[in-house]
Amino acid sequence: MTREYAALTHHGLAAGARVACPPPPSHLTPESPALEAMTDLRRTDSAAIDPHRNIVECNTAMIVRGVRLLFVEDAQRNVVGVITATDLLGEKPVRFMQERGVRHHEILVSDLMTPASALEALSLQEVSHAQIGHIVATLKAAGRLHTFVTDERGTRICGIFSATNIARRLGVEVPTHEVASSFAQIEAALAK
Repeated sequence: MTREYAALTHHGLAAGARVACPPPPSHLTPESPALEAMTDLRRTDSAAIDPHRNIVECNTAMIVRGVRLLFVEDAQRNVVGVITATDLLGEKPVRFMQERGVRHHEILVSDLMTPASALEALSLQEVSHAQIGHIVATLKAAGRLHTFVTDERGTRICGIFSATNIARRLGVEVPTHEVASSFAQIEAALAK
């Protein structure tokens, strides 16, 4: 049985019409709720790549998506690892080429990714009671630019924290290729 729908009424665009833009992200403080800085993967698509793609394709995928981290997923969409812009643009590819005698475009994502077995995450329950200062301290203690948030069972990644995103929202520009100086600049912003 097919339902009949009435057509909606069109109207002309007003002079000077503009495309709607979302409001800019709010400014954060160290006391802001941590969830305000989390990329919520329950509400936005994650960026992922197949482990058998080469790193040139991987870099292009990051640029197109505007991200610095991709989940590496198998055919069943299970996370088998992550790969970051630092992995692609740092010394890892050069070392791999020298050790294996391959050319740059022959390096696969699986060759440089951090395997899932080496990844750690925070629990959503703990994060929901934390502040931005706690997340910065956690990232610094781990020496990482990203950390993940999982559901209570740890079986579903539901969020990501990015030091770069936090710094930007704290009002600090951070060089994304240097972890140590990134945290020094974030801490300086937190101290203000």
